[in-house]
Amino acid sequence: MSLRTPPTLLWLAGESLLRDQASAIAALEYLPAELFPPLFIQACRRRIPEPLMAMVQAWPFPVLPLGSLMRLPPVMVLQAVFEGLDFLLDQQVCPQRWKLRVLDLRNTGANFWRMWCGDSTWNCSPMGPVAVQSSSPNMEHSLAPLEVFLDLNFSEMDGVKFFMYIIQWAQQKEGLVHLCCKALRIYEVPFQRVRRVLDGVQLDCIQEVEVNCTWDLPTLGTFARYLGQMSNLQSLALCHIKEEQGSFSQFLSQMLRLRHLKKLYLESPSFLRGRLDQMLRCLQTPLDKLSMWFCSQLTHSDLTHLFQCPNLRQLKSLHLYGANLTGFSPEPLRALLEAVAPTLQDLRLDNCGMVDSQVEAILPVLSRCHQLRGFTVSENHFSVATVEKLLRHTAGLSSLERELYPVPLECYRTQGTVDQERVALIRAELTGTLRELGQPRTICLVTKYYSSWEVYDVAFS
Repeated sequence: MSLRTPPTLLWLAGESLLRDQASAIAALEYLPAELFPPLFIQACRRRIPEPLMAMVQAWPFPVLPLGSLMRLPPVMVLQAVFEGLDFLLDQQVCPQRWKLRVLDLRNTGANFWRMWCGDSTWNCSPMGPVAVQSSSPNMEHSLAPLEVFLDLNFSEMDGVKFFMYIIQWAQQKEGLVHLCCKALRIYEVPFQRVRRVLDGVQLDCIQEVEVNCTWDLPTLGTFARYLGQMSNLQSLALCHIKEEQGSFSQFLSQMLRLRHLKKLYLESPSFLRGRLDQMLRCLQTPLDKLSMWFCSQLTHSDLTHLFQCPNLRQLKSLHLYGANLTGFSPEPLRALLEAVAPTLQDLRLDNCGMVDSQVEAILPVLSRCHQLRGFTVSENHFSVATVEKLLRHTAGLSSLERELYPVPLECYRTQGTVDQERVALIRAELTGTLRELGQPRTICLVTKYYSSWEVYDVAFS
Protein backbone atom coordinates (compact mmCIF):
# COMPACT_ATOMS: atom_id res chain seq x y z
CA MET A 1 0.00 0.00 0.00
CA SER A 2 1.50 3.31 -1.05
CA LEU A 3 1.31 6.31 1.21
CA ARG A 4 -0.08 9.44 -0.35
CA THR A 5 1.78 12.69 0.20
CA PRO A 6 -0.19 14.69 2.79
CA PRO A 7 -1.65 18.01 1.57
CA THR A 8 0.39 21.13 2.24
CA LEU A 9 -0.73 23.84 4.65
CA LEU A 10 -1.19 26.08 1.61
CA TRP A 11 -3.53 23.56 0.04
CA LEU A 12 -5.52 23.13 3.23
CA ALA A 13 -5.80 26.90 3.60
CA GLY A 14 -7.19 27.12 0.07
CA GLU A 15 -9.78 24.44 0.79
CA SER A 16 -10.83 26.25 3.94
CA LEU A 17 -11.13 29.56 2.11
CA LEU A 18 -13.24 28.09 -0.69
CA ARG A 19 -15.78 26.68 1.78
CA ASP A 20 -17.02 30.24 2.16
CA GLN A 21 -17.15 31.57 -1.38
CA ALA A 22 -18.10 35.11 -0.41
CA SER A 23 -15.11 35.34 1.93
CA ALA A 24 -12.83 33.83 -0.72
CA ILE A 25 -13.90 36.42 -3.30
CA ALA A 26 -13.52 39.29 -0.83
CA ALA A 27 -10.04 38.05 0.15
CA LEU A 28 -8.75 38.23 -3.46
CA GLU A 29 -8.08 41.95 -3.08
CA TYR A 30 -5.49 41.21 -0.39
CA LEU A 31 -4.23 37.83 -1.60
CA PRO A 32 -0.52 37.66 -2.62
CA ALA A 33 0.03 36.80 -6.28
CA GLU A 34 1.69 33.47 -5.49
CA LEU A 35 -1.50 32.20 -3.84
CA PHE A 36 -3.69 32.70 -6.92
CA PRO A 37 -2.51 29.63 -8.93
CA PRO A 38 -3.09 26.99 -6.20
CA LEU A 39 -6.45 28.55 -5.34
CA PHE A 40 -7.40 28.61 -9.03
CA ILE A 41 -6.53 24.91 -9.39
CA GLN A 42 -8.66 24.02 -6.38
CA ALA A 43 -11.62 26.02 -7.69
CA CYS A 44 -11.28 24.26 -11.09
CA ARG A 45 -11.21 20.83 -9.52
CA ARG A 46 -14.21 21.58 -7.34
CA ARG A 47 -16.05 23.24 -10.25
CA ILE A 48 -16.91 26.37 -8.25
CA PRO A 49 -17.77 29.07 -10.82
CA GLU A 50 -18.06 32.24 -8.72
CA PRO A 51 -14.49 32.20 -7.30
CA LEU A 52 -13.16 31.29 -10.77
CA MET A 53 -14.88 34.32 -12.29
CA ALA A 54 -13.54 36.58 -9.58
CA MET A 55 -9.99 35.20 -9.84
CA VAL A 56 -9.92 35.79 -13.61
CA GLN A 57 -10.89 39.43 -13.01
CA ALA A 58 -8.13 39.86 -10.42
CA TRP A 59 -5.54 37.57 -12.09
CA PRO A 60 -2.14 39.12 -11.23
CA PHE A 61 -0.14 37.62 -14.13
CA PRO A 62 -0.08 38.51 -17.85
CA VAL A 63 -0.83 34.89 -18.88
CA LEU A 64 -3.43 32.36 -17.74
CA PRO A 65 -2.27 28.98 -19.19
CA LEU A 66 -5.58 27.20 -18.72
CA GLY A 67 -4.93 24.56 -21.40
CA SER A 68 -2.12 22.91 -19.44
CA LEU A 69 -4.46 22.24 -16.50
CA MET A 70 -6.80 20.04 -18.55
CA ARG A 71 -6.83 18.81 -22.13
CA LEU A 72 -10.30 20.17 -22.81
CA PRO A 73 -11.52 22.41 -19.96
CA PRO A 74 -15.06 21.45 -18.87
CA VAL A 75 -17.73 23.78 -20.23
CA MET A 76 -18.53 25.00 -16.71
CA VAL A 77 -14.90 26.04 -16.12
CA LEU A 78 -14.70 27.67 -19.55
CA GLN A 79 -17.97 29.52 -18.98
CA ALA A 80 -16.75 30.84 -15.65
CA VAL A 81 -13.47 32.01 -17.18
CA PHE A 82 -15.24 33.69 -20.09
CA GLU A 83 -17.75 35.40 -17.79
CA GLY A 84 -14.85 36.76 -15.77
CA LEU A 85 -13.24 38.02 -18.97
CA ASP A 86 -16.55 39.50 -20.12
CA PHE A 87 -16.62 41.63 -16.99
CA LEU A 88 -13.13 42.96 -17.71
CA LEU A 89 -13.63 43.50 -21.42
CA ASP A 90 -16.92 45.34 -20.94
CA GLN A 91 -15.38 47.92 -18.60
CA GLN A 92 -14.84 51.39 -20.11
CA VAL A 93 -11.75 51.85 -17.94
CA CYS A 94 -9.47 48.90 -17.27
CA PRO A 95 -9.26 48.13 -13.55
CA GLN A 96 -5.87 48.85 -12.04
CA ARG A 97 -5.33 45.17 -11.20
CA TRP A 98 -6.22 43.92 -14.67
CA LYS A 99 -2.91 42.44 -15.79
CA LEU A 100 -4.18 39.51 -17.83
CA ARG A 101 -3.32 39.84 -21.52
CA VAL A 102 -3.12 36.22 -22.75
CA LEU A 103 -5.51 33.31 -22.22
CA ASP A 104 -3.60 30.22 -23.40
CA LEU A 105 -5.82 27.22 -24.12
CA ARG A 106 -2.98 25.16 -25.61
CA ASN A 107 -1.25 22.32 -23.80
CA THR A 108 1.61 24.59 -22.73
CA GLY A 109 2.58 26.43 -19.59
CA ALA A 110 2.82 23.52 -17.14
CA ASN A 111 5.97 25.08 -15.69
CA PHE A 112 3.93 28.09 -14.67
CA TRP A 113 1.79 25.98 -12.35
CA ARG A 114 4.83 24.10 -11.03
CA MET A 115 6.44 27.39 -10.09
CA TRP A 116 3.60 28.50 -7.90
CA CYS A 117 1.28 25.71 -6.83
CA GLY A 118 3.27 23.83 -4.20
CA ASP A 119 0.91 20.95 -4.99
CA SER A 120 2.25 17.42 -4.58
CA THR A 121 0.31 16.28 -7.64
CA TRP A 122 2.63 18.44 -9.74
CA ASN A 123 5.75 16.99 -8.05
CA CYS A 124 6.91 20.46 -7.15
CA SER A 125 7.81 22.48 -4.11
CA PRO A 126 6.63 25.96 -3.17
CA MET A 127 8.80 28.61 -4.73
CA GLY A 128 9.23 32.33 -4.36
CA PRO A 129 8.07 34.85 -6.97
CA VAL A 130 9.52 34.30 -10.45
CA ALA A 131 9.12 36.11 -13.73
CA VAL A 132 6.31 34.66 -15.83
CA GLN A 133 7.09 34.46 -19.54
CA SER A 134 4.22 34.42 -22.00
CA SER A 135 4.33 31.21 -24.01
CA SER A 136 2.83 33.17 -26.88
CA PRO A 137 4.74 36.43 -27.24
CA ASN A 138 3.70 37.19 -30.82
CA MET A 139 1.13 39.96 -30.46
CA GLU A 140 1.61 41.56 -33.86
CA HIS A 141 -1.67 40.53 -35.45
CA SER A 142 -3.93 42.71 -33.38
CA LEU A 143 -4.09 45.50 -30.84
CA ALA A 144 -6.93 43.75 -29.03
CA PRO A 145 -6.69 43.93 -25.22
CA LEU A 146 -6.78 40.11 -24.94
CA GLU A 147 -5.05 37.39 -26.96
CA VAL A 148 -6.54 33.88 -26.84
CA PHE A 149 -4.33 31.05 -28.10
CA LEU A 150 -5.85 27.75 -29.14
CA ASP A 151 -4.51 24.65 -30.92
CA LEU A 152 -7.01 23.02 -33.26
CA ASN A 153 -6.58 19.28 -32.62
CA PHE A 154 -9.21 17.15 -34.34
CA SER A 155 -9.54 13.45 -33.72
CA GLU A 156 -12.35 10.91 -33.49
CA MET A 157 -12.57 11.55 -29.75
CA ASP A 158 -12.81 15.32 -29.99
CA GLY A 159 -15.85 17.05 -31.45
CA VAL A 160 -16.01 20.56 -32.82
CA LYS A 161 -18.34 21.90 -30.10
CA PHE A 162 -15.46 22.93 -27.86
CA PHE A 163 -13.78 24.89 -30.65
CA MET A 164 -17.03 26.45 -31.86
CA TYR A 165 -17.90 27.62 -28.35
CA ILE A 166 -14.60 29.51 -28.14
CA ILE A 167 -14.84 30.86 -31.70
CA GLN A 168 -18.35 32.18 -31.19
CA TRP A 169 -17.38 33.84 -27.91
CA ALA A 170 -14.39 35.50 -29.58
CA GLN A 171 -16.58 36.68 -32.48
CA GLN A 172 -18.96 38.31 -30.01
CA LYS A 173 -15.99 40.23 -28.58
CA GLU A 174 -14.72 41.43 -31.94
CA GLY A 175 -12.14 44.17 -31.48
CA LEU A 176 -11.57 43.20 -27.85
CA VAL A 177 -10.34 39.62 -28.34
CA HIS A 178 -7.91 38.25 -30.89
CA LEU A 179 -8.23 34.48 -31.30
CA CYS A 180 -4.97 33.02 -32.58
CA CYS A 181 -4.74 29.38 -33.70
CA LYS A 182 -1.14 28.53 -34.55
CA ALA A 183 -1.44 24.75 -34.94
CA LEU A 184 -3.96 22.64 -36.87
CA ARG A 185 -3.86 18.85 -36.53
CA ILE A 186 -6.42 16.56 -38.15
CA TYR A 187 -6.44 12.82 -37.37
CA GLU A 188 -8.84 10.60 -39.36
CA VAL A 189 -11.71 13.07 -39.23
CA PRO A 190 -14.12 13.80 -42.10
CA PHE A 191 -13.28 17.17 -43.57
CA GLN A 192 -16.83 18.47 -43.16
CA ARG A 193 -16.36 18.42 -39.37
CA VAL A 194 -13.20 20.48 -39.69
CA ARG A 195 -14.60 22.93 -42.22
CA ARG A 196 -17.03 24.64 -39.82
CA VAL A 197 -14.18 25.54 -37.50
CA LEU A 198 -11.83 26.72 -40.25
CA ASP A 199 -14.54 29.03 -41.53
CA GLY A 200 -14.50 30.82 -38.17
CA VAL A 201 -10.79 31.33 -37.46
CA GLN A 202 -8.12 33.69 -38.78
CA LEU A 203 -6.20 31.36 -41.09
CA ASP A 204 -3.13 33.55 -41.45
CA CYS A 205 -2.30 32.86 -37.78
CA ILE A 206 -1.75 29.15 -38.47
CA GLN A 207 1.93 28.20 -38.61
CA GLU A 208 1.78 24.40 -38.35
CA VAL A 209 -0.52 21.92 -40.12
CA GLU A 210 -0.63 18.14 -39.80
CA VAL A 211 -3.14 16.09 -41.78
CA ASN A 212 -3.14 12.39 -40.95
CA CYS A 213 -6.17 11.18 -42.87
CA THR A 214 -6.97 8.80 -45.71
CA TRP A 215 -8.45 11.64 -47.73
CA ASP A 216 -8.76 11.36 -51.49
CA LEU A 217 -7.39 14.00 -53.86
CA PRO A 218 -10.71 15.88 -54.26
CA THR A 219 -10.92 16.29 -50.48
CA LEU A 220 -7.28 17.40 -50.36
CA GLY A 221 -8.09 19.89 -53.11
CA THR A 222 -10.96 21.31 -51.06
CA PHE A 223 -8.76 21.58 -47.99
CA ALA A 224 -6.12 23.29 -50.13
CA ARG A 225 -8.40 26.32 -50.51
CA TYR A 226 -7.97 26.88 -46.78
CA LEU A 227 -4.31 25.91 -46.89
CA GLY A 228 -3.61 28.67 -49.41
CA GLN A 229 -4.96 31.26 -46.94
CA MET A 230 -2.45 30.21 -44.28
CA SER A 231 0.04 32.80 -45.46
CA ASN A 232 2.34 32.31 -42.45
CA LEU A 233 2.45 28.51 -42.59
CA GLN A 234 5.92 27.21 -41.69
CA SER A 235 5.38 23.46 -41.22
CA LEU A 236 3.21 21.10 -43.30
CA ALA A 237 2.73 17.35 -42.72
CA LEU A 238 0.61 15.19 -45.04
CA CYS A 239 0.15 11.54 -44.10
CA HIS A 240 -1.69 8.70 -45.85
CA ILE A 241 -3.39 10.74 -48.57
CA LYS A 242 -4.89 8.21 -50.99
CA GLU A 243 -3.25 7.56 -54.34
CA GLU A 244 -5.69 8.48 -57.05
CA GLN A 245 -5.52 9.24 -60.73
CA GLY A 246 -6.64 12.70 -61.70
CA SER A 247 -5.64 16.30 -61.36
CA PHE A 248 -4.34 17.77 -58.16
CA SER A 249 -3.75 21.16 -59.74
CA GLN A 250 -5.89 22.89 -57.11
CA PHE A 251 -3.60 21.58 -54.38
CA LEU A 252 -0.52 22.71 -56.33
CA SER A 253 -1.93 26.18 -56.98
CA GLN A 254 -2.45 26.70 -53.25
CA MET A 255 1.03 25.39 -52.44
CA LEU A 256 2.37 28.27 -54.53
CA ARG A 257 0.92 30.69 -51.97
CA LEU A 258 2.94 29.25 -49.05
CA ARG A 259 5.84 31.68 -48.97
CA HIS A 260 7.12 30.89 -45.47
CA LEU A 261 7.12 27.08 -45.54
CA LYS A 262 10.27 25.73 -43.87
CA LYS A 263 9.37 22.18 -42.87
CA LEU A 264 7.73 19.53 -45.03
CA TYR A 265 6.78 16.07 -43.75
CA LEU A 266 5.30 13.44 -46.07
CA GLU A 267 4.28 9.94 -44.95
CA SER A 268 3.19 7.26 -47.41
CA PRO A 269 3.04 9.90 -50.18
CA SER A 270 1.81 7.53 -52.89
CA PHE A 271 -0.36 10.31 -54.33
CA LEU A 272 2.88 12.01 -55.43
CA ARG A 273 4.16 9.00 -57.39
CA GLY A 274 5.38 10.22 -60.77
CA ARG A 275 4.56 13.84 -59.98
CA LEU A 276 6.73 14.74 -57.01
CA ASP A 277 8.58 17.20 -59.22
CA GLN A 278 5.33 19.17 -59.69
CA MET A 279 5.04 19.66 -55.95
CA LEU A 280 8.71 20.52 -55.54
CA ARG A 281 8.41 23.25 -58.16
CA CYS A 282 5.76 24.90 -55.98
CA LEU A 283 8.18 25.54 -53.12
CA GLN A 284 8.63 29.29 -52.81
CA THR A 285 11.46 29.36 -50.26
CA PRO A 286 14.31 27.02 -49.27
CA LEU A 287 13.28 24.31 -46.81
CA ASP A 288 15.03 23.79 -43.49
CA LYS A 289 13.65 20.30 -42.99
CA LEU A 290 12.38 17.59 -45.33
CA SER A 291 11.10 14.31 -43.92
CA MET A 292 9.65 11.50 -46.04
CA TRP A 293 8.56 8.19 -44.49
CA PHE A 294 7.38 4.97 -46.12
CA CYS A 295 8.03 6.39 -49.56
CA SER A 296 9.00 3.18 -51.40
CA GLN A 297 6.39 3.85 -54.11
CA LEU A 298 8.23 6.92 -55.34
CA THR A 299 10.10 6.23 -58.56
CA HIS A 300 13.80 6.75 -59.20
CA SER A 301 12.77 9.68 -61.37
CA ASP A 302 10.92 11.18 -58.37
CA LEU A 303 14.02 10.76 -56.20
CA THR A 304 16.25 12.33 -58.84
CA HIS A 305 13.99 15.39 -58.95
CA LEU A 306 13.99 15.43 -55.16
CA PHE A 307 17.77 15.50 -54.82
CA GLN A 308 18.08 18.11 -57.57
CA CYS A 309 15.45 20.50 -56.20
CA PRO A 310 17.01 24.01 -55.84
CA ASN A 311 15.00 24.74 -52.69
CA LEU A 312 16.65 21.88 -50.80
CA ARG A 313 20.09 23.50 -50.97
CA GLN A 314 19.93 24.93 -47.44
CA LEU A 315 18.57 21.90 -45.59
CA LYS A 316 19.35 21.47 -41.91
CA SER A 317 17.53 18.15 -41.70
CA LEU A 318 16.92 15.39 -44.27
CA HIS A 319 14.99 12.28 -43.26
CA LEU A 320 14.25 9.51 -45.74
CA TYR A 321 12.76 6.28 -44.43
CA GLY A 322 11.86 3.53 -46.85
CA ALA A 323 12.94 5.30 -50.02
CA ASN A 324 13.87 2.74 -52.67
CA LEU A 325 17.51 3.58 -53.47
CA THR A 326 18.31 0.03 -54.62
CA GLY A 327 20.08 0.35 -57.97
CA PHE A 328 19.81 4.14 -57.77
CA SER A 329 22.78 6.20 -58.95
CA PRO A 330 24.40 7.82 -55.89
CA GLU A 331 25.37 10.94 -57.85
CA PRO A 332 22.17 13.01 -57.23
CA LEU A 333 22.36 12.30 -53.48
CA ARG A 334 26.07 13.09 -53.42
CA ALA A 335 25.44 16.41 -55.20
CA LEU A 336 22.71 17.35 -52.71
CA LEU A 337 24.94 16.53 -49.72
CA GLU A 338 27.70 18.60 -51.32
CA ALA A 339 25.32 21.57 -51.45
CA VAL A 340 23.98 21.22 -47.90
CA ALA A 341 27.27 20.26 -46.19
CA PRO A 342 27.63 23.73 -44.55
CA THR A 343 24.11 23.64 -43.00
CA LEU A 344 23.14 19.96 -42.53
CA GLN A 345 22.56 18.99 -38.89
CA ASP A 346 20.55 15.78 -39.16
CA LEU A 347 20.78 13.10 -41.88
CA ARG A 348 18.66 9.95 -41.77
CA LEU A 349 18.72 7.45 -44.63
CA ASP A 350 17.17 4.43 -42.93
CA ASN A 351 15.71 1.40 -44.70
CA CYS A 352 16.57 2.81 -48.14
CA GLY A 353 18.04 -0.37 -49.66
CA MET A 354 21.49 1.22 -49.80
CA VAL A 355 24.56 -0.92 -50.47
CA ASP A 356 28.31 -0.51 -50.02
CA SER A 357 28.99 1.14 -53.39
CA GLN A 358 26.43 3.90 -52.77
CA VAL A 359 27.99 4.71 -49.42
CA GLU A 360 31.47 4.80 -50.96
CA ALA A 361 30.28 7.59 -53.26
CA ILE A 362 29.10 9.87 -50.44
CA LEU A 363 31.93 9.25 -47.93
CA PRO A 364 34.11 12.24 -48.95
CA VAL A 365 31.27 14.77 -48.77
CA LEU A 366 29.93 13.22 -45.57
CA SER A 367 33.21 14.04 -43.83
CA ARG A 368 32.62 17.74 -44.65
CA CYS A 369 29.22 17.98 -42.91
CA HIS A 370 30.74 19.61 -39.84
CA GLN A 371 27.38 20.71 -38.36
CA LEU A 372 26.04 17.15 -38.34
CA ARG A 373 24.54 16.14 -34.97
CA GLY A 374 22.56 13.06 -35.96
CA PHE A 375 23.42 10.45 -38.60
CA THR A 376 21.42 7.25 -39.05
CA VAL A 377 21.67 4.70 -41.88
CA SER A 378 20.10 1.69 -40.16
CA GLU A 379 18.29 -1.16 -41.94
CA ASN A 380 20.54 -0.92 -45.02
CA HIS A 381 22.86 -3.59 -46.45
CA PHE A 382 26.45 -2.76 -45.48
CA SER A 383 29.47 -4.92 -44.88
CA VAL A 384 31.60 -4.48 -41.77
CA ALA A 385 34.26 -2.85 -43.95
CA THR A 386 31.79 -0.15 -45.02
CA VAL A 387 30.68 0.49 -41.42
CA GLU A 388 34.35 0.95 -40.49
CA LYS A 389 34.82 3.41 -43.35
CA LEU A 390 31.79 5.37 -42.16
CA LEU A 391 33.27 5.57 -38.66
CA ARG A 392 36.56 6.86 -40.03
CA HIS A 393 35.01 9.46 -42.33
CA THR A 394 32.73 10.81 -39.58
CA ALA A 395 35.45 10.84 -36.90
CA GLY A 396 36.20 14.52 -37.45
CA LEU A 397 32.58 15.66 -36.99
CA SER A 398 32.81 17.15 -33.52
CA SER A 399 29.07 17.92 -33.22
CA LEU A 400 27.96 14.34 -33.94
CA GLU A 401 25.90 12.97 -31.03
CA ARG A 402 23.60 10.25 -32.39
CA GLU A 403 24.73 7.50 -34.78
CA LEU A 404 22.80 4.45 -35.95
CA TYR A 405 24.37 1.94 -38.33
CA PRO A 406 23.10 -1.41 -39.63
CA VAL A 407 24.33 -4.64 -38.13
CA PRO A 408 26.82 -5.70 -40.84
CA LEU A 409 25.81 -8.38 -43.34
CA GLU A 410 28.47 -10.74 -41.98
CA CYS A 411 26.39 -11.10 -38.79
CA TYR A 412 23.44 -12.81 -40.50
CA ARG A 413 22.94 -16.50 -41.12
CA THR A 414 21.52 -17.69 -44.44
CA GLN A 415 18.04 -17.83 -42.85
CA GLY A 416 18.27 -14.11 -42.03
CA THR A 417 18.68 -14.60 -38.29
CA VAL A 418 21.44 -12.88 -36.33
CA ASP A 419 24.51 -14.84 -35.27
CA GLN A 420 25.13 -13.46 -31.79
CA GLU A 421 28.69 -14.79 -31.60
CA ARG A 422 29.53 -13.03 -34.84
CA VAL A 423 27.91 -9.82 -33.53
CA ALA A 424 30.12 -9.98 -30.44
CA LEU A 425 33.26 -10.33 -32.57
CA ILE A 426 32.35 -7.43 -34.84
CA ARG A 427 31.42 -5.21 -31.89
CA ALA A 428 34.88 -5.87 -30.49
CA GLU A 429 36.40 -5.07 -33.89
CA LEU A 430 34.50 -1.79 -34.18
CA THR A 431 35.38 -0.88 -30.59
CA GLY A 432 39.02 -1.27 -31.64
CA THR A 433 38.39 1.07 -34.57
CA LEU A 434 36.91 3.71 -32.22
CA ARG A 435 39.87 3.29 -29.87
CA GLU A 436 42.25 3.76 -32.78
CA LEU A 437 40.44 6.98 -33.78
CA GLY A 438 41.02 8.21 -30.24
CA GLN A 439 37.78 10.13 -29.57
CA PRO A 440 35.17 9.15 -26.94
CA ARG A 441 32.21 7.90 -28.94
CA THR A 442 29.14 5.67 -28.75
CA ILE A 443 27.37 4.22 -31.79
CA CYS A 444 24.45 1.81 -32.17
CA LEU A 445 24.14 -1.16 -34.51
CA VAL A 446 20.55 -1.96 -35.48
CA THR A 447 19.22 -5.17 -37.03
CA LYS A 448 17.46 -5.21 -40.38
CA TYR A 449 13.82 -5.45 -39.47
CA TYR A 450 12.00 -2.52 -37.85
CA SER A 451 9.26 -4.76 -36.38
CA SER A 452 11.81 -6.73 -34.32
CA TRP A 453 14.68 -4.31 -33.83
CA GLU A 454 17.66 -5.38 -31.80
CA VAL A 455 20.14 -2.66 -30.87
CA TYR A 456 23.78 -3.20 -29.91
CA ASP A 457 25.90 -0.43 -28.42
CA VAL A 458 29.53 0.00 -29.40
CA ALA A 459 31.41 2.48 -27.26
CA PHE A 460 34.85 3.88 -26.53
CA SER A 461 35.35 6.33 -23.69
